[in-house]
Amino acid sequence: MKGIADTLGLHSAALMLRNKRNMILASNISNAATPNFKARDINFEEEMAKAQKSGPMTTTHSHHIPIAMTAPGKDVLYRQNINASMDGNTVELAVEQLEFSENAMRYQTSLTFLNNKIAGLMSAIKGE
Repeated sequence: MKGIADTLGLHSAALMLRNKRNMILASNISNAATPNFKARDINFEEEMAKAQKSGPMTTTHSHHIPIAMTAPGKDVLYRQNINASMDGNTVELAVEQLEFSENAMRYQTSLTFLNNKIAGLMSAIKGE
């Protein structure tokens, strides 16, 4: 029998990781005028690969519920800027806004997939 974590798959992990990335990108945008601020980001593909490799945590008792993954996005990286700034800030507003809007769209897509999976589970539970 498949568990809920197996049924929801990596959509829940992707949603958590996209949320973390949105917060990092929003921080970059809000600090665009802060001297010496370094733009940060996470490598989404690497973090998702880590989530797929790690799999569920081991449980110590048969009644424990396995958890799909640990908290994603621990490895925050610094973004290399294209145009150097005089104050040492590496945030490029246009790049950050583009990354943020793309990530927000992908977040919404992950949320839609997750909602569809949950609706399917609810349908099965209700017997519809």
